[in-house]
Amino acid sequence: MSGVVDTGMCEMMNLIQLRQRAEVSRPAELATYLDRCVAISREEYYAAPPAEDVTEKAGFLSWKSPVEGPFAENNRAGAHLFPGPGGPSAPTVLILHALMSTSDAGYRRMASWFNKRGWNAAFPHLPYHYSRVPKGTLNGELAISSHLIRNVEALRQGVMELRQLMELLRQRGSREFGILGTSYGGWTGALLSFVEADFRFIGLVQPIVDTHAAIWKNPSARTLRRQLARSGVGNEVAVKHSHLSSPLHGVPLCGPEKVVIAAGLYDAVSPPDRLVELNEIWIGSRLLLVNQGHFGYRAHADMLRELDEHYFFGRDSPAAN
Repeated sequence: MSGVVDTGMCEMMNLIQLRQRAEVSRPAELATYLDRCVAISREEYYAAPPAEDVTEKAGFLSWKSPVEGPFAENNRAGAHLFPGPGGPSAPTVLILHALMSTSDAGYRRMASWFNKRGWNAAFPHLPYHYSRVPKGTLNGELAISSHLIRNVEALRQGVMELRQLMELLRQRGSREFGILGTSYGGWTGALLSFVEADFRFIGLVQPIVDTHAAIWKNPSARTLRRQLARSGVGNEVAVKHSHLSSPLHGVPLCGPEKVVIAAGLYDAVSPPDRLVELNEIWIGSRLLLVNQGHFGYRAHADMLRELDEHYFFGRDSPAAN
């Protein structure tokens, strides 16, 4: 059953990518961009200036994105805030959604789960999603396509904005954070952990970690590969950017012992062998093997159970001592 669901979802994503076939990256512009990135450090690439033009209305915090692009809708970052009983000084979990997530209902339930345990929760809208969807496009459609430069710039934009969000929350009194990231959100959260250290825990649910495989092996990127091949883009391009965009090329500043990774045994989008490799590189991290494909709910349930019982909220957790 997991394979049927994954196949159907991947086919849908391949069809959506057809809508962006005219936006494919050209070899010359891609080579120029990647050559500039080779000598850049992660700290330089994801450096975040102070947030500007900050507004808040009905629990939605909004500010000017540090990366300005051609789509006005995407040029403002935003996050729903779900305060817990501890006030603004309580720790805050960043709940990072999946690619093309169709509803925030499940994430709101997760926010409530954390609120009941004394945490505040923030649900950021990652680039090209939710409040940031450009007119005429679908939720998340522009985040991953054959326009590879836009893809990595969206990741960069997302990490920079999350750093700004953390600083805004620090100004309100929150000094400790957590991450619960799913798939694309897990990818973004892993990259964030390379440049921010104030995390009590990092929960990554089936994150994308191998940027090369995400393009050239992922079943949801078959259309993307065809578009790139027709444009003359070879399969070596991801290697030049891996030090900036692959979670396999770094270690969380807070220490890998604070990380829980959930892998789906039948996941073809974020294959379990790559997450096993991540677990081995991040020595001390905990790996959960879940009986599902990439699309499902069991991994989230197992992740929350793991956090509750063994890490941060149970009787043996630092919070309880």
